[in-house]
Amino acid sequence: MTTGLELPLLTIVLLVAAAFLAGWVDAVVGGGGLIQLPALLIGLPANTPVASIAGTNKVPSFSGTSVAAATYLWTIRVDWSLAWPLLVGAAVGSASGAQLTHLLPRQHFTPLVLLAVLVVGVYTWRRPHLGLHAAVRHTGNDARARMAAIGLVVGLWDGFIGPGTGTFFVIALVAVIGHDFLASSALAKLANLTTNLSAIVAFALSGSILWGLGLCMAAANVAGGFLGARTALAKGNGFIRRVFLLVVGALAIKLAWDTVWTYLPS
Repeated sequence: MTTGLELPLLTIVLLVAAAFLAGWVDAVVGGGGLIQLPALLIGLPANTPVASIAGTNKVPSFSGTSVAAATYLWTIRVDWSLAWPLLVGAAVGSASGAQLTHLLPRQHFTPLVLLAVLVVGVYTWRRPHLGLHAAVRHTGNDARARMAAIGLVVGLWDGFIGPGTGTFFVIALVAVIGHDFLASSALAKLANLTTNLSAIVAFALSGSILWGLGLCMAAANVAGGFLGARTALAKGNGFIRRVFLLVVGALAIKLAWDTVWTYLPS
């Protein structure tokens, strides 16, 4: 299968391996984009258009998330009356975020997100029982409104920047609604599917996807996603919490690096 680019075999192998690891992390708690997207940025030629990198990244992300979502749904019961507002909000937010890329400079937005990540990380770390058991605080229309708001805000981030979307969905569902980590991870997969599919359609229409490479990485991401979801279901909420804190730490480091690099004198 052609990748759409002339890439060394070792580069393809490493990108496929990165996709597998990203699928595993994404299935457990989200944040696989922290692995997969940087791997593409490093592995692809320097003259590769940004749209092609982003579009190609969405193909394995969507594929792996699909398998992870199906694996979760096989075991975990989802309240669809709450899930649908989340998905609709995510779709609207993702589309709006894509438009924001033309209006709002990223360098002014990233520091605010970094602050939010640090606050959430410290909050979760200092509350060892957070997310280990469900403690739902909102029901009915109040819960549906909050789910729609979560979908809108996190979807906005996905359309605007992207990496960490799954983690942010989990953060919000645990902290705002009171779901446990397993239920939040299942809902996060469904919401992330919505934002990824929307992005794939947009990138495909503009011819910005390297389909050969994307499909190779998708197969690996699917395998990682299946294994990650099975691991999470077997290990439970405590395991997911530990992986969650590791991913939040990695996300904070990446955002801090982006912020410092942006404001360094050239």
